[in-house]
This record gives sequence, structure tokens and C-alpha cells, in this order.
Amino acid sequence: MGFGSYDESEQKDQDASDVDDNDAVTVHENTHDGDISFESDASQDELLDQLDEMK
Repeated sequence: MGFGSYDESEQKDQDASDVDDNDAVTVHENTHDGDISFESDASQDELLDQLDEMK
């Protein structure tokens, strides 16, 4: 069988019951739907200046 070919015989009798959930990928493992905040002693002008320097 060549690279990228499709053989329907490989698709037969696949049993998902023997798949271990611990080995599966969890796509929402690092999803964050909250807010983020931080405290800084720098003024807004200082932070904007730093941002301009980074740009």
C-alpha cells in the first residue's frame, strides 16, 4: 500500500472500547473562560511607554 492510500479493510472491526481514556488528548484541558487581572506599581503611562518600546 502506498503513502496516503486508503484501504477500507483497515477500517473494519475497529473497537473503541479498548481505548484507554488516560492516553486520550483532552482538547479543553487548558481552556480558560475567566478573567485575568494583575497589580502593578507602574503608572498607566509607564506601561504604555514599555509597550511602545516592545513594538
